[in-house]
Amino acid sequence: MQKEIEITVAPEHVANEQVILQNLARALKIEISAIKQHKILKRSIDARSRKVIYRLQVRAYIDENPIAEDNTLIYNKVTAAKTVIIVGAGPAGLFAALQCIENGLKPIIVERGKDVKQRRRDLAAINKQGVVNTESNYCYGEGGAGTYSDGKLYTRSNKRGDINKVLQLFVQHGADQGILIDARPHIGTNKLPQIITSIRETIQNAGGEVLFDSKLTDFIIADGKIKGIVINCEQELLADAVILATGHSARDIYELLHQKNILIEAKPFALGVRIEHPQQIIDSAQYHCDTRSEFLPPANYSMVEQVKTRGVFSFCMCPGGIIAPCATDLNEIVVNGWSPSKRNNPYANSGTVVQVTLNDVQGYDPLRMLNFQSEIEQLAFEAGGGNLVAPAQRMIDFVENKLSLDLPKNSYLPGVKSVMLDNILPDFVAQSLKSALPLFGKKMKGYYTNEAILVGVESRTSSPVRIPRDKETYQHPQITGLFPCAEGAGYAGGIVSAAIDGINCANAILNN
Repeated sequence: MQKEIEITVAPEHVANEQVILQNLARALKIEISAIKQHKILKRSIDARSRKVIYRLQVRAYIDENPIAEDNTLIYNKVTAAKTVIIVGAGPAGLFAALQCIENGLKPIIVERGKDVKQRRRDLAAINKQGVVNTESNYCYGEGGAGTYSDGKLYTRSNKRGDINKVLQLFVQHGADQGILIDARPHIGTNKLPQIITSIRETIQNAGGEVLFDSKLTDFIIADGKIKGIVINCEQELLADAVILATGHSARDIYELLHQKNILIEAKPFALGVRIEHPQQIIDSAQYHCDTRSEFLPPANYSMVEQVKTRGVFSFCMCPGGIIAPCATDLNEIVVNGWSPSKRNNPYANSGTVVQVTLNDVQGYDPLRMLNFQSEIEQLAFEAGGGNLVAPAQRMIDFVENKLSLDLPKNSYLPGVKSVMLDNILPDFVAQSLKSALPLFGKKMKGYYTNEAILVGVESRTSSPVRIPRDKETYQHPQITGLFPCAEGAGYAGGIVSAAIDGINCANAILNN
């Protein structure tokens, strides 16, 4: 007999099998000896009361042993199969490729950037010298933006597809088993490159191809049907299906689509700053303690406030994290955040952003939100003075319209410069943040403090352009065989949701 039940344990006992068994037997009102095995299904921290606990959803096998499970997917050779071109080697592209192979199709991934190993040199140049390689950076290259910006796997995309399949595939390629049960699964930037490399090797071993330093520069279209693409302005690749999974920062792709009169649409996005606190402040507030227990991970938070008609919210919170420079072009500042797997950096950062609606940027140009985004990033670069030095201000100083006389120590390696962020952020964004931040401080003790630094700008929360597609076929309404996919097309937001969308696009090809 099997029974599923929730039990609670203290943080210091969450890895103690004997304590878990005792609590399980007590909750089920049976002898420990009757529980032949148990399996933890979900694990989450409950810090609502002063005594922090772990909640465990557990399946108990009573007087029976479980049947052994093997979730390993075996991929057959597709060397001679029908070809599908996938543009972009981010999570959407990689998981689309895996699904293509599972469906008996041969994927050819075209990636403008470099493999994960080669990307490291370009990221070092960004952090140490303020030099941006416009084809290889935090956003472009194998694994996409997620590879070197954290690997958070939390998603609410339960209705879009099989989240567990995505997590199982990550585990199959080297991720820790813990991501299968944690309420907020996280891999870590230090571990993701090896996992991404393993996924690529699976694709190649099955007969798929991955082409690096291969930039999409044109589409080959005839009679409203995709026939292939051109890479690097010279090489033609032919196929009847193209998955466009280029991510939300590939502005040249939107411009190419617009130039070819292929329908795209302006899309709302969010804009703001990245806010960093000492991790100890967040730990103290969330765990109700002066010093975090060694048995608890660095604490996270999620904030949201409605200011008049606008939502202001935290985004991509990184406990024990680092603020990273994520520009993809010259003369712009874009910041993001990431954490190593241990989340052991002394700082906690989070994007804190304000909704930008279509009414905020007048006109009918489908690229107007993208151009607005770009203008703010260029203003941030000018304010910083070059070399990716970012404009920054202490939190209370920002709210009280004071120039910060100095700035706290922080994790942003290229450096920060004290400025009035009002001179960079649109007025409606700045005023919404100024209203929301003190309210956040009322929700979480210690949050509203001048020990926190605001670093600008956080502008790539989502795509400012949508590439439309049919809800049933996933194809562009004008171009048969063109499958707009994931974040870059405006249909996902994060690693797992992007991976799911890639899987869905691959399945749509099989079904059309």
